[in-house]
Amino acid sequence: MQHSLPPYEVLPADVSMEELPRSTTVTVEETQPPPPRDHLVWSLFTTLYGNFCCLGLLAFVFSVKSRDRKVLGDYSGALSYGSTAKWLNITALVINILIVVIVVTVVALVVSGTIGRMQRYPYGPT
Repeated sequence: MQHSLPPYEVLPADVSMEELPRSTTVTVEETQPPPPRDHLVWSLFTTLYGNFCCLGLLAFVFSVKSRDRKVLGDYSGALSYGSTAKWLNITALVINILIVVIVVTVVALVVSGTIGRMQRYPYGPT
């Protein structure tokens, strides 16, 4: 089965290409939503620097799963895993900030108590 070519007319000799109207083809592409974020770097830093109760490791695992789903084209699965990784990272960050505040407060109270005792008894108790 041969495909027949569309009929083309031969241009007359007295017509030039500049006199003919030009046609333009416009290709419209559908804009795709941006792929979901997997928070892989954030999870890596949470794993390395603030891995309280393995929350950073869990966030890293969910980030890798999100990246795998994104590569496979499953954007809803990638969004779900990425959201879980984000909330695990946020939870680990809040807990780590609370731990730092508690440790700094306890150290400050211990140091202030020690300094207060040293001022009352500069040469020790007599």
